[in-house]
Amino acid sequence: MSDVDSSKTPTLYEWAGGTEALKKLTEAFYRKVPQDEVLAPVFAHMSPHHAEHVAVWLAEVFGGPATYTERHGGYPYMLSQHLGRGITEQQRRRWVNLMLDTADEVGLPGDPEFRAAFVGYLEWGTRLARENSQPGAQPPKEAPVPRWGWGVAPPYQP
Repeated sequence: MSDVDSSKTPTLYEWAGGTEALKKLTEAFYRKVPQDEVLAPVFAHMSPHHAEHVAVWLAEVFGGPATYTERHGGYPYMLSQHLGRGITEQQRRRWVNLMLDTADEVGLPGDPEFRAAFVGYLEWGTRLARENSQPGAQPPKEAPVPRWGWGVAPPYQP
């Protein structure tokens, strides 16, 4: 791994291909969900705009524009979508696995550095969503949208 000038290091959003790449990912993913026996019950009453909402959430989290916050209300709205849903560990894990399979299918970058950051966020975010969805959960009502970065392995750029 070479030292990378952090001022020239692209965001995860840029590296992934921007909002359009993330929309392609979430649209393909949510086309599969109704046929998935583990996930279908969680998303049975999903808004027709859900895939786009998730794409702009991911875009903002990965360093792109604050569209989710501006259009949907940021963290408080995202939190409201998970409260009381009782997401199981099996559902959480299936969501992550199906998202990773879909990332491969739509051609999201496959380099180890991007995938490590991507998987890190999916694991963190889905574990938080599962915890926040449980009966009696009392997560903070206000928090900033997380900003996910490369962590310890920025992209290798010779």
